[in-house]
Amino acid sequence: MMRKKNFRQHYLLILFCFIITAPVMASDRAVCDSLISEGIKAYYQNEYVKALELLTEARELAIKNKWDEQLYDSTFNIGNSYYAMLDYGEALTYFLESYTVALKKMDSRDEIASLNNIANLYTKDKIYDKALEYYRKAYELAKDKNIISRKGLPVMNIGYIYNQINEPRKARPYIIESMLYLKDEYLLSAKVLLVENDLLLGNTLAARVKSFELLRNSADLKTGTLDVFLWTVIGKSYLKDHKYQLAEQYGLKILAGTPDLDVKKDAYQLLTEIYMESGNLVKALSYKDSIIAVEKKLTDSKSGRLFENSKVKFEIENYKQELFDKEEKITGERRIFSVVLALILAVVVIIVLMFRQKKVIAERNQHVSELDLVREKNNNLLLEKQVTDALLEQERLKLEEERLKNEVETRNKKIFAKALYLSDRNQLIEKIVSYISRKPKFAKDPTLANYIRSLGEDIRTNNEWDSFVKHFEEVNHGLLARLKAKHPTLTLNDIRFISYMYMNLSPKEIASILNITIQACKKRKERLGTKMELPKEIDLYDYISTI
Repeated sequence: MMRKKNFRQHYLLILFCFIITAPVMASDRAVCDSLISEGIKAYYQNEYVKALELLTEARELAIKNKWDEQLYDSTFNIGNSYYAMLDYGEALTYFLESYTVALKKMDSRDEIASLNNIANLYTKDKIYDKALEYYRKAYELAKDKNIISRKGLPVMNIGYIYNQINEPRKARPYIIESMLYLKDEYLLSAKVLLVENDLLLGNTLAARVKSFELLRNSADLKTGTLDVFLWTVIGKSYLKDHKYQLAEQYGLKILAGTPDLDVKKDAYQLLTEIYMESGNLVKALSYKDSIIAVEKKLTDSKSGRLFENSKVKFEIENYKQELFDKEEKITGERRIFSVVLALILAVVVIIVLMFRQKKVIAERNQHVSELDLVREKNNNLLLEKQVTDALLEQERLKLEEERLKNEVETRNKKIFAKALYLSDRNQLIEKIVSYISRKPKFAKDPTLANYIRSLGEDIRTNNEWDSFVKHFEEVNHGLLARLKAKHPTLTLNDIRFISYMYMNLSPKEIASILNITIQACKKRKERLGTKMELPKEIDLYDYISTI
């Protein structure tokens, strides 16, 4: 009877503590949910700074209280905000964190959403192999868990990537499959991708007919960018059919119909190709210059956005400090509350002890034994948590290493793009010089002859190589210096060839830059291996990758 009475007293104590503390805990979680809701609302209203402030505060609360659902939602939407602000590095960091949380605690739908957004970032940076990897992960997970509503987007995006890398036969089955799962504007996007696929497969007439049909029947196109995309398909189809005047009309229509600089750049490229094939070299060169101007504007715009994003990050750090100060104040108030609660509990305990009398010592010893068991259990849980955290940290470091590697590859591809552009420009100038030189009436004009000679000298100038070496060394940390030290007999042309190989360019791409045949490119690689005294079983690329 006495044991039942003591149990009732303990139960009343626990219930008393719960009644006092439960409203505080529930209130904190409600505040966190409200912050996330307001942050998402601000995001959809394009108030990204406000969204980041609200979501950052929610994230700090979720981390402190170990609320996995709120931690995922706040982290995922912080990534969305940085994505909208075009800060893809920060966006990738938060998407990877949300994926880690989803992988450990959340539903498979959240995993798929994070994987899809990570793939979108790689697509934006045109790192298509990594984008394919994460779209496939999202698709396989949706298929494995049979989540029909999550299958459509990743499989459509796989088709989109294959279209981008000009593998339309691989793309087509994925696009068709995605149409089984998609609705509304997403289904419309899949139909537009299928039209682009027709064009890539060489079905120019079918691509045009379907494009005109979509433009005529899909009212949603007028509120988005899909109409501009279809104009591009129509323009390219006319170009492939050598209907240059019609192709030119749609190229100009694209320029007039969008303020987007990336789309304008593609339109200038289309017009350049149209005028090149139609023999209007003056206009071709003019639009080639327009491409350079747009690229400069894009670079300037990106620099401006980076500055604005830096200001936002600075403001967020200040906001975090304000949150910290606010939390310190709340902690002080809670400390006072805890002291008051402790006093109340002490009074209750004293009253209870008065009724317990002789059994107090025995019960205390039993309580100490229970505490030892709890402490041992907590120590085991702590050790388990440390092991889990170590594994997660190892995974994070692996992802970070992968991100840095991708960043180096991206910068190398930008260096290659610049070199390829210079090669294209020189080929165009050579073609123009050759064309004009064959015309007697132009050759007799001394002013024009001086211009032709100046263009020829510009082609022979090789100052861009120094700029290329500078950027290459910055990205690859002294690789060329180490290579020259180990192989002093290498010539400038040898170094140039090895640099392009190290950037993982194909023989076709290297041959295009150096203006040689693919066969000559392969033979040069063999001669370099012999010159550097490499064993036959060691590939030249594998060797320079270890320097």
